[in-house]
Amino acid sequence: MTGADDRAAAFVARMDGEAWSEADEAELQAWLAEDPLRQGLLLQVQAQWYALSAAPAEAGVPLMHDNGEAAPAKPARFARRGLLGGIAASAALVMTGLHWRGGPSVYETKLGEIRRLPLPDGSVMTMNSGSELAVTMAPRSREIELAQGEAWFEVAKDAKRPFVVAAGDVRVRAVGTAFSVRRRETGVEVLVTEGVVETWSTAPAGGPDLHLRLEAGDRATLSAHAVIDYEAGMPTSVDRSLAWRGGMIDLGGRTLYEAANEFNRYNPRQIVIADPRVAREQFDGLFRINDPEGFAEAVKASLGVALDTSNPEVIRISLDTAEENAFSGKDFSAE
Repeated sequence: MTGADDRAAAFVARMDGEAWSEADEAELQAWLAEDPLRQGLLLQVQAQWYALSAAPAEAGVPLMHDNGEAAPAKPARFARRGLLGGIAASAALVMTGLHWRGGPSVYETKLGEIRRLPLPDGSVMTMNSGSELAVTMAPRSREIELAQGEAWFEVAKDAKRPFVVAAGDVRVRAVGTAFSVRRRETGVEVLVTEGVVETWSTAPAGGPDLHLRLEAGDRATLSAHAVIDYEAGMPTSVDRSLAWRGGMIDLGGRTLYEAANEFNRYNPRQIVIADPRVAREQFDGLFRINDPEGFAEAVKASLGVALDTSNPEVIRISLDTAEENAFSGKDFSAE
């Protein structure tokens, strides 16, 4: 194990302490600037350091307590510090085997897994279920390529190194702020929780100018050629959409069709809304992401629908004959 390995492990341990000061950050940046390979080494050590406390998530189980509350991502400091030498040595071997040249590091989450990861610049990213992204830290840039899924970023301020997230043809740039990026079938959704971000499309020359400046509480959905949706000054709505960071789904008046899709993002047991009239009903409530059964029971109690749970892989929600008449007088017009 080299001195650089020891130093990287020591920095990671200090980051995991009670406080990380501006002086600590300055020392880290000075050390990183001496050798571009240290960016990769530090990132590898951080990833392995965090993984030691993420065993439930690695197995595809959300990081939650038995009572349904999100479990805090607190590291087992003493256990991990005892393994610092092994972690650093392992990271060095990984880098050697991959012929590290400052290329991207790829991270992914499984179905139902929510993962919080520190980055070597002091930023933190929280990945949602079924997501994949690549991180490239360079002396003059910080680049994230979101291949699929969703992630929320708390960006450390560094005006000399722009923080840019790429998702298909859409780009989101920030200096020091907090925002999420989600790839949807219709486009890329951006939610801002703090500060200001710039977002734009890399559509071919001659296409529409899609540059947007988003502030805290704003949301926008963009494709390569159009702004599909835009909503400003709605911090409560943004926070509800990001309830997954705490292991929850906050429906906030969504249709049952949308609610089912949210639960299906996290669970192998899928919810099927068998009747379009039921699918258009709005529903409110706060639920654990890993409790589709509890959600279905709440829908049954509230709307009087029928549940079919005979298939362990599917929960089917529909109207039975007795309920057809009860729903016949309702207004099911689509939103």
